[in-house]
Amino acid sequence: MKKKTFLVTGGTGFIGSNICELLIRKKYNVKIFDNNSRGNLGKIRNIKKKIKFIKGDIRNEKLLNKAIKDVDAVIHLAYINGTKYFYSKPILTLDIAVKGILNIINCCIKNKIKEVYLASSSEVYQMPNKIPTNETETLKIPNIYNPRYSYGGGKILTELMGIHYGKKYFKKLIIFRPHNVYGPNMGNEHVIPEFINRMKKITKKRKFFLIKGSGNESRTFMYIDDFVSAFNFLIDKGKHLNIYNIGDPKEIKIKDLAKKIAKILKKRIKLYRSKIPEGSARIRCPDIKKINKLGFSSKVKLEDGLARTIDWYY
Repeated sequence: MKKKTFLVTGGTGFIGSNICELLIRKKYNVKIFDNNSRGNLGKIRNIKKKIKFIKGDIRNEKLLNKAIKDVDAVIHLAYINGTKYFYSKPILTLDIAVKGILNIINCCIKNKIKEVYLASSSEVYQMPNKIPTNETETLKIPNIYNPRYSYGGGKILTELMGIHYGKKYFKKLIIFRPHNVYGPNMGNEHVIPEFINRMKKITKKRKFFLIKGSGNESRTFMYIDDFVSAFNFLIDKGKHLNIYNIGDPKEIKIKDLAKKIAKILKKRIKLYRSKIPEGSARIRCPDIKKINKLGFSSKVKLEDGLARTIDWYY
């Protein structure tokens, strides 16, 4: 029996590389399509002999179409990531979002690929009306002039196109919305590695630690192993045209996150607050009952995940 082949766009990234490791463990063939713009080939060093890496920009339809031949399923993750880039590179973010989803859909239709998984984000909720937030929440762009929403807007477009093209052309199209996935080797553009790296500079004489906002803003954080476990349920049991939150519903205030990291590192800090970036949500907390019904449950406590992540960065 022929082994199933997956193409993973953005497969050298943090989430992408971990998904690829999952696919290898499940005995699938794996292709990665990535322009490696962030220099992340090191993330796939454990599986590089077991996958086929194709260097290419998701906006290049001709190259993507060549890579997608003889593939059974596509997992589309290629995107611009990191909050600072939402503000500084909105045109690039939108360009990759729009051309990326158009090319994915066109190439899948041309090559008769019927199984597609599209990565969305908790950013599509912005400041949600209901906490915890389930998948039926209204998606929104509160201020079209704010460059931050280039990211969430691009993800909303990805979902909109995925659902409606999915009705006509695909047998299994699934959208997943990750919520603050973290872990070793995730880069430096996110809150947990940023806190860890800045905490290294804390000394007895330099205790001030800057956080954006009041510190009472809250998020939930999901360790990468739990994310991979959840995604495995989507592959095996996810339903066509369904959308799934993937996250951990346990909230933590940002000031308390900083204190937890400091405690693990045995650092004494004094929090210094600054203005929160315009458009940043006060609270995000996913309702994950839908993926729980597929069989998923979180295993890694925040303290344990932070300790593993800190160990890697140190």
